[in-house]
Amino acid sequence: MKSLLKVGFTQKVIILLETKNLTKSFGGLVAVSDVDFHVGEGEIVGLVGPNGAGKSTLLNLISGVYKPDSGSITFDGNDITKMPPFKVCKLGITKTFQLIHSFPEMTALENVMVGALFGDKDNGNMKSAETKAIELLEFIGFPKDKTHLPVKNLNLMELKYIQLARALSTNPKLILLDEVTTGLNPKESLQAIELIKKMRDNGTSVLMVEHIMRIIMGVSDRIVVLDYGKKIADGTPEEIANNETVIESYLGEKYIF
Repeated sequence: MKSLLKVGFTQKVIILLETKNLTKSFGGLVAVSDVDFHVGEGEIVGLVGPNGAGKSTLLNLISGVYKPDSGSITFDGNDITKMPPFKVCKLGITKTFQLIHSFPEMTALENVMVGALFGDKDNGNMKSAETKAIELLEFIGFPKDKTHLPVKNLNLMELKYIQLARALSTNPKLILLDEVTTGLNPKESLQAIELIKKMRDNGTSVLMVEHIMRIIMGVSDRIVVLDYGKKIADGTPEEIANNETVIESYLGEKYIF
């Protein structure tokens, strides 16, 4: 992995993920255009921009769902540009989706065990997968009395918790969150922010797409802004809030902390 010296600081930041000249088109539409950016170890990086800016496409390129037309993606010293999703996940990148995916007839515990079995180095040890799933459900604060309920009986917040626990069960170094707070009320959103910070503090770097500015500004160490597939800004929340290009193309007015 490469390291860089943060401006104004003496410590080095280890680059965990880096893209170079990343480009992806769908027919005549260029969804991601020549994007260079990085995520450092221990960082929470927010990814924002107008609808159609290319945010979800960028996450799908990183996770292997899409293959880029050109450019490169390096993760933890490995070139993952053309890797399929399961290999990307095995290396340490996991992703949640805007639309929650689950096994509705299976219990909350069993849903998380699916991810734990995939990430298990012992090639499918059911007992260790169960133990890990229980630990992760406790880690995220999932209600203990609902552990053995079929997930079809859970509410939206609980389903999002299950999705996060299943993603964490694959032992990620980096988790990609695509609008994880969508549909949550203010109290639930604050709980989600604390959980994201807790994940980072526990050793998982975070790259997250989010539209609610008070959330992205409150949780991110650094923010990358896309517009029409191009990166137009990259900086701290304060720098982004005062960036005239970002204000004009996305915020509409200066964000007040």
